[in-house]
Amino acid sequence: MSGAEGQDERQKEEEGLLVSLETYLATGVRIGTRMKSKFTERFIYSVRPDGLYLFDVKKIDERIKIAAKFIARYEPPTVVVVSARPYGYRPVQKFCAFTGCKPIVGRFPPGTFTNPALKGYIDANLLVVTDPRVDSQALSEAAKMGIPVVGLCDTDSPIEYVDLIIPTNNKGRKALALIYWLLARQVLRERGELPPDGDLPVPVNEFEARVLATGEVI
Repeated sequence: MSGAEGQDERQKEEEGLLVSLETYLATGVRIGTRMKSKFTERFIYSVRPDGLYLFDVKKIDERIKIAAKFIARYEPPTVVVVSARPYGYRPVQKFCAFTGCKPIVGRFPPGTFTNPALKGYIDANLLVVTDPRVDSQALSEAAKMGIPVVGLCDTDSPIEYVDLIIPTNNKGRKALALIYWLLARQVLRERGELPPDGDLPVPVNEFEARVLATGEVI
């Protein structure tokens, strides 16, 4: 196959993707773990020689679109987005800054969804979790209150109580930045706050967590 023919095939393959295939691959969004569940295997494309499972990029892209349409149906202040994983702090905060949703990063205060007498109580209508395993407190409270959940799920993530899965590497710094950047852009497109081909005013790396020389993540 000539170079031109190969480029044409690649363009056909990328047709309809939110970003180029190269961008998806460069950020590692499709790289999973060495374990999978029966609930995530439908999103898996292959397994690498080192045993790491790989998500199907087209399915990641498709689920971002579905999730964005779902999130856009809710009033922004009633959507809570959480991350107890440090690499998710900045992406979550940036996502919420653009969409008007409520961010909770770090420790999720017990009773936030279940105790109306609590000062920080939130009457949430939708929860977005960065990692169902480490965001388990928020997830269990959402389940008790009947709050639907959108979850960024790796190949080995527990998916109990997750209503809408976005399959992705939910541990990588660049992967989380891209997923939340795309999700923010697509939510705004669904709301009509951006045109169908409109972009956010900041690049993806603005969503990426910073690692200081001390090792601190901000």
